[in-house]
Amino acid sequence: MSVARKAMRPLRIIALPLTRPAHLSSITSSSTNAGATRTPLTYYQFQLKTPVDKTEEKEGRIAGYVTWGQGKAADMWASWGKAPPGNWKSRVFNYGERLVDRIDFEELALHGVDPSLGPSLAHPDFSGKHAKGLDRTDGKGHVSDRVTIPLLYAPFAYPSATISTTPHPSILQLRSLLAQRTPRHRKGFYSWMIIAPFTAPFMIIPVIPNLPFFFCVWRSWSHYKAYRASQYLEALIDNGTIVPEESRELQQVQASYEPPEEPSTATTATTTPSPTSETSASASNNLLLKRSAIPPLLSAFGLKESVSTEIYRALDQARLRNVSRSNAKAP
Repeated sequence: MSVARKAMRPLRIIALPLTRPAHLSSITSSSTNAGATRTPLTYYQFQLKTPVDKTEEKEGRIAGYVTWGQGKAADMWASWGKAPPGNWKSRVFNYGERLVDRIDFEELALHGVDPSLGPSLAHPDFSGKHAKGLDRTDGKGHVSDRVTIPLLYAPFAYPSATISTTPHPSILQLRSLLAQRTPRHRKGFYSWMIIAPFTAPFMIIPVIPNLPFFFCVWRSWSHYKAYRASQYLEALIDNGTIVPEESRELQQVQASYEPPEEPSTATTATTTPSPTSETSASASNNLLLKRSAIPPLLSAFGLKESVSTEIYRALDQARLRNVSRSNAKAP
């Protein structure tokens, strides 16, 4: 393995499939709206942070201040969680965590992508203009090599008939997700910014800070970050920077901890099953991963312990969405 290859190993995207595909044709279809609800749910772990060059330190100083501010806010929020039970800070922290659990895991994953810390790219602006090419130079303006970001996927997640398609189905699925999320986060950014001024009357409450205002600002900021991240990732795909790569580690972990398909209730019971039991069985059968697989997954890819919370949240949401979808289909 070359030195350049070793240097790029931290750059990767791990595609962790959570549910079985209901309609395999939607994976290879370029239509994003028609197949959005049928595409299997996938958790993406984005690792796009690159070392900062000396020439980029000045340009990244402002981004560093923003990151510092976000870190201070995160530390303050964590300190509220350590407040004595019954304290207003503890109650606010617990309620806030429940609110975060209800936010789409896709938004939270995109929220964690910082284009300023990723591979050098002329970022698209908020009007949606396309980005320029992404290349490395040798310091004299000559292109030396092409930056690539592996998109690690499990081979079993896609049928063999679709693997040979161009683009690869894993790329099509990621592009479909981004096309679906981009307008949603752009709308969310503006919506929460418009709502924020209406929370001004809460400022008259003594001692307790204006939590509704801060929540609106945070939701607007979260949508903005997810929007910028989705634009950035779309630009990387357009430039051929994100390259699918088969992951045997991911294949082995999921194969070892995949929930077994439960037998159909129609063949295992003589009585007519209730709609609730049918819905729960359908939701369980559609999941591809058990919670017990998370620790081995973190170990296999060297992920931080904090990532487990994100994956658990994604699994819980996937189960709830399956139940809702099954209820919607029920007569």
